[in-house]
Parts: sequence; C-alpha cells; structure tokens
Amino acid sequence: MSINDNEQQYLDFARYVLEHGDEKGDRTGTGTRSVFGYQMRFDLQAGFPILTTKKVPFGLIKSELLWFLRGDTNIRFLLQHKNHIWDEWAFQRWVESDEYTGPDMTDFGRRSLVDDDFNQAYQEQKRQFCERILNDDEFSAKYGDLGLVYGSQWRAWQSPEGPIDQIQNVIDQIKTNPNSRRLIVSAWNPADVPSMALPPCHTMFQFYVNNGKLSCQLYQRSADIFLGVPFNIASYALLTHMIANQCGLEVGEFVHTFGDAHIYSNHIEQIKEQLSRPMHQAPLLILPDEAKPVDEYEMSDIKLEGYEAEPAIKAPVAV
Repeated sequence: MSINDNEQQYLDFARYVLEHGDEKGDRTGTGTRSVFGYQMRFDLQAGFPILTTKKVPFGLIKSELLWFLRGDTNIRFLLQHKNHIWDEWAFQRWVESDEYTGPDMTDFGRRSLVDDDFNQAYQEQKRQFCERILNDDEFSAKYGDLGLVYGSQWRAWQSPEGPIDQIQNVIDQIKTNPNSRRLIVSAWNPADVPSMALPPCHTMFQFYVNNGKLSCQLYQRSADIFLGVPFNIASYALLTHMIANQCGLEVGEFVHTFGDAHIYSNHIEQIKEQLSRPMHQAPLLILPDEAKPVDEYEMSDIKLEGYEAEPAIKAPVAV
C-alpha cells in the first residue's frame, strides 16, 4: 500500500498518459500527449488530496474557489489575494484589443520556450496589466471581467425566468432530499460558450449522499494534467468538505472523471521530474467548527495541517 494512496492515483494517471497517450494537436498550438476517458477516486477520509511530490499553493486554490462561490467573474478579487492563475486569459483579451499598443505578445506557448527576451517583455507587460486591474476601476471593469465563467454559471445561471443559483439549490436539496439523483451543478451553457474567455473545463459535478457522507463526482471535458488537475482535485475536495460541513455531513469520495486528459509538450520534462520524487503523508483539512454558508468563508477559515511537500516545479500556461 502506498504512503499516500490518493496521490498515487494521480501519479499513476500522469505516468499512464506519458507512456500511452497519443500525440495530438490543440487549440493553443502547443501540442499534447492525450488520452480520452479516465477516472480517479479519492477517499476524503484518508487525508486531504493535495499533491506532495510538488508544492501546490493552497492559498491560490482557496482564493479561486471563494471567487467562484461568491459569483465573481472579475480577476481583481484574485489579484487582491496575489492569485494570478486566471491572468493569462484576461491579459490575452487586452493584448488582442485595439487599445493595446505594446509589443507583440502572441504565440506565447512556443516563443517562451526559446526566447528569453520575449519572456521578460511578456512578464513586464502582464505586470503592468495587473497593476491597472488593481488600481483603475474603469480598466478593471472592461478588461478584468472574464464574462460568463464559473462564478456566474454556478451562482447566476441565466434563464428566461431569471438567474438560478445552482449552488444554493443543491445545498437546499441535500438538506431536504438527500436521496435525489439531481444534485447537479452545470457550468456548460452552449448559448454562453462563444462569449467566454475560456469555456468551462470542469463542465458539471454531481453530489451523492449515503450513510451520512457526501461524495462528489466531477466531469472534466479538458484536463491539463501537470498544471490544472492538481488544482482541480484540491478545489473540488475542498468544495465537498465545505458543503458537507454546511449540511451536517461527513465527507465520502471525490470522483474525478475526464474527457480529453493531456500533458502539454512543454510540460513533459516537468512531469518526469515529479514522477521521480518521493511522496509524503496527506495533510488534514481544518474548517471552522461552526458551519457557515459557503460564500461567507474567508481565507483564514480554511487551513491545512501537516502539509509537507517537495519543491514546486514551474511550467508555462498554455493559452
């Protein structure tokens, strides 16, 4: 038995795609090694499933999930918490706009591999962009908002009868009808996809209540195994804990089901480095003793106890 059975599943997944994935093109032009269809199951009673073979910044996971749960779609909230994981998509909109007058910042995925001067220019332009989002209300409203992404779809799905708060509806159903097979939240709205900065990768999730435990299954249509999936695992595990806490339940499993699961061509060496490292014991998640609504959590309410991990491994984001 592994020292950390939950993490071993992720490492086996990454190794499988590395060894058996097909070479496949993609929207970003970066290139991937890809498989279609895979599933992992994480026992949330066996510790919190955050990776230990590389340091995963839990603060970023917390702030992103709180951003979603508050129904926010503007990256200013994230930047206020030093979270830059959604910058690329907002920045891309800015550099493609008629108002942008800086150097050419296109084709980042491939140029960043070979051009140090381009990298430096890119990071400086992005730094200036983020400063304007933080300090210029008009610029932030125009270029910081990502449109109908997760926060909007989860908390204010647009319908002819008005916005639908899917998260609150699911919580209410868990409390009143836990045997329901309709405990579903969807982020994939075909009418909205064309206007989204990034159409939802984690498209829908479903809750399941049994023996006083809450489980969650996510269907993810597109999965960046090295950078994205570790965040997704920890984020949905945290969401399951938070909703279980509000509903007076224990946690069960997080089931992660994939469509196109891929390793980007500029992440291959990073994955190999990670697979060579030792694992550590899974940490414990600490939430407030007194349950609170999921959109009222503060960063300080959510803590990990005993998180020991190998150093972080950097890799470029494919946009």
